[in-house]
Amino acid sequence: MNRQLKYSILACALMQAYAHVAYAQVQDTHPVAEVVVTGNRFIAVDRASVGGFGEASLFDTPASIISMGRTQMQDLSIRSTTEAVRFDASVADAYNAVGYAEQFSIRGFALDNNYSYRKDGFAIPGDTQIPLENKERFEILKGLAGLTAGIATPGGIVNYVTKRPTNAPLRSATVEVSERGTLYGTVDLGGRFEDRRFGYRINAAAADLHPYVRGANGDRQFVSAAFDWQITPDALLQLDMDYQRKAQITAPGFQLIQGTTLPTGVSARMLLNDQPWTRPVTTKDSNVGLRFEYKLAQDWTATVSGNKHWFKRDDFTAFPYGCSNEGAGYYPGYCGNGDYDVYDYQSTGERKSPWGVQAQVQGKFATGALRHALTLGASYSERHDSFGDYVYDYVGYSNIWNPLVTPHVAADRVTGPVFERRSDEERAVFAQDIVSLTNRLTLHAGLRHVQIKRSEFVDDATGYVHADDAFLLPNVGLVFSPARDWNVYAAVSHGLQHGGIAPMQTTNENSVLAPQRSHQVEIGAKAALDNGLNLSAALFQIRQGLEYTNANNTFVRNGRETHRGIELTAQGQATPALDWSVSLMALNTRQEGTGQAGIDGKRVTDVPAFKSTAWVQYAVSAIPGLKLDGTWQYSGKKAFDVENTVFVPDYHVFGVGASYGLKWGTTNVTLRARAENLFDKFYWRDVTPALGGYLLAGAPRTFRASAQFDF
Repeated sequence: MNRQLKYSILACALMQAYAHVAYAQVQDTHPVAEVVVTGNRFIAVDRASVGGFGEASLFDTPASIISMGRTQMQDLSIRSTTEAVRFDASVADAYNAVGYAEQFSIRGFALDNNYSYRKDGFAIPGDTQIPLENKERFEILKGLAGLTAGIATPGGIVNYVTKRPTNAPLRSATVEVSERGTLYGTVDLGGRFEDRRFGYRINAAAADLHPYVRGANGDRQFVSAAFDWQITPDALLQLDMDYQRKAQITAPGFQLIQGTTLPTGVSARMLLNDQPWTRPVTTKDSNVGLRFEYKLAQDWTATVSGNKHWFKRDDFTAFPYGCSNEGAGYYPGYCGNGDYDVYDYQSTGERKSPWGVQAQVQGKFATGALRHALTLGASYSERHDSFGDYVYDYVGYSNIWNPLVTPHVAADRVTGPVFERRSDEERAVFAQDIVSLTNRLTLHAGLRHVQIKRSEFVDDATGYVHADDAFLLPNVGLVFSPARDWNVYAAVSHGLQHGGIAPMQTTNENSVLAPQRSHQVEIGAKAALDNGLNLSAALFQIRQGLEYTNANNTFVRNGRETHRGIELTAQGQATPALDWSVSLMALNTRQEGTGQAGIDGKRVTDVPAFKSTAWVQYAVSAIPGLKLDGTWQYSGKKAFDVENTVFVPDYHVFGVGASYGLKWGTTNVTLRARAENLFDKFYWRDVTPALGGYLLAGAPRTFRASAQFDF
């Protein structure tokens, strides 16, 4: 999509909105605003598909899950996953740089960009902003997902559920201005054709990006379509497709001064990637999904589904790393006077193309007094990653307090030939039986057999190396209902993930460690009380091998890391006008078994011992339709390095918002405004050890205002 099309989508949103308003004014000579009450009461919805092999009640699932729906995302002006996950204390940033990929950790484990992000259950790359415009909800399973997902890091998975056609006509448009002048527009259209067996859902969005980091500008365009065909009362065929293009200058993080001290006197608005030759990171990605569902008999259904994803990236950065202007230099780290080396990084033509299919049969039956809900299925998936040898050339130096201009590399320095460097193949069969042992006791038992093959290019002399492994991943949970509105559960599960990829500039750069298992034990309780109060608590322990870059600058797996924690979430209604939600996580992380005194017994990097977030909303009775809300986020201090020699301090961040719903003629209008980081607090939100260790500052005070038109 070109710039003209981007503005066409923005104009379309505006025209659709104001055309209907103008029509309403013609029809009604007295366009007095009529109040419209909008929005759901709570942040989370009560059903998700990420905890099993079909949509199920969160209350009855023996796992910790959050699910946020489209209405809640609209009410909170959420445009990205980054903005959504701040309402859950168990989720944090993990090298989530402005203008690059949105990357997260759950329960202290960084997610895998290749396998931890799912669209309707299928793995998609998390190497760019995953669009929310065509998503009905997003779901987070916290903890191991070996049974349902196969390969995924132990923190959990993020699943995006695609919007489906609506039975009633849907016409909605939203326009918004935010940050330093970002303009955003989106339209959402749904309904049925004249032959009502056929339904459609169309979404389009565009943004002219001017984020809080000065100079990290860009643009984004998105379009999607989803169709349903009710072939017979027992047969349903669903198709969806989407395309996104995003181009934005990325904002790299800071490094420690002389490798030991946090930088001071810097701003979250500062762009270290600010050179005359700086170019944006450009990504293009698209999906095609297909699903066929057939009702075999009463309580028995067969489903076949598949998804194909294409991803392409041209990656450019004036990359700040280390400093050679002082003594023997600092790698990583900046000089005492703020100098840092600048490298011209280029990697063009990167491609990822995963695809997968899954078939399953689900049914209910009884054996004597036992009631069963059985799932049997099989899946197959592949992914193919292609890239060339990147350019990473020293071109000069700059300064964090007094930026300098550096030259760029010669024109003949370009990315090497792009070809397939890595391919994965995964075959799996799975079974799960949910057995109602009594009216109060339910057993969830499942098993997944996974066979994974990997082919990876090493170098011209070695060629490709191949690996073939097989794993059994059991999962057992027991749910006890002491009362109608209370459930208590215990679960034991196994997970599987590919080994980490050695970062750039390590001695074994781009090599992948062998797959490894992870183990989890979790007990929890959930309540859905008649007074509208919803409670959830989970106590967990997760263990896996520890991966890090050692003193020899080699990426290794040595020893293990153990995460023990407790999660608490609560949401309810204090009064008819006052809604609230709270999420807390206390987490103890330890590195052990490495044989290195400087690492064993230390905390895992970039993980606070305590984190919390709270939200409250008040409906102003004196002004019907007006709602005011506030948010509070707290994070404890976090370790920067595996030796725990440097910590970033804790922080509190506050936000406020308001919405006002009214009716203008035949159009429902919702006006919203928000201010985040109300007191303009400077803080380090992300202290990833990736790429030698970087510090990413949290957003300063930002504002946004939007108008949503529902026709």
